[in-house]
Amino acid sequence: MDEETIERVRTAVQSIPPGQVATYGDVADVSRAPSPRLVGRVLSEDGHDLPWHRVLRANGTCAPHLAREQLELLRAEGVPAEDGKINLRQYRWDAVPPPEEPPSLF
Repeated sequence: MDEETIERVRTAVQSIPPGQVATYGDVADVSRAPSPRLVGRVLSEDGHDLPWHRVLRANGTCAPHLAREQLELLRAEGVPAEDGKINLRQYRWDAVPPPEEPPSLF
């Protein structure tokens, strides 16, 4: 993992505004990191000073070992969870392009 990639990931995570969230995959796409797992690794090794709590799994959930603290921090920013899950359609970071609609057959 090179320093340039680490800095791109850190910059992307730092850019997620309060009240919005992104997935590990979103951060990988925005930062051009090779994988969502690398984003998780950067956050675990060098993310203590970043808003790490705004980065979620692809299904809108937190990693189990972080869930209580992460949901608490998100709730303080006005991002509620329902059954431990964040509504990505409502709270996803604006910089992340919405999923493409499948082409209409009619």
